[in-house]
Amino acid sequence: MAFEKLKNFIAPVDDDDEDEEYEEEETERTVQVQQPVQKPVSTYESQKTNVNRIPTDAQMVLFEPRSFEEAEEIARHLKQRRACVINLHRLQREYAQRTIDFLTGVVFALDGTIQKIGHNVILCAPKSVSVDGVISLENDDD
Repeated sequence: MAFEKLKNFIAPVDDDDEDEEYEEEETERTVQVQQPVQKPVSTYESQKTNVNRIPTDAQMVLFEPRSFEEAEEIARHLKQRRACVINLHRLQREYAQRTIDFLTGVVFALDGTIQKIGHNVILCAPKSVSVDGVISLENDDD
């Protein structure tokens, strides 16, 4: 008590000023709570978090081409960063192989991935879409 009286005598504080300071502190705390800033601990962590981030506009397009000419449309979708699932059942074997060869080149040029996910069904994904896991194509009956 005596210390508070001495403090107020030397440097008097207006009660209104205290209230304003308290309100400013509360405002600052509120802003910090609403917009938390999370900084990566290391450069490794920042790279890791960027890789695992899924784009909000990620799309997947399904195709069932009936001719080799439709491969160009699939390539356009890949260039626009869309993953494509291609069912090759309706193509003759020769054209299906040509389509796979063409799409393999497109995916390579885009640093993407191509994966067989079923009999005559492939998944092509651009670099911006990560694909995790492996589908076993062998019979589980053995």
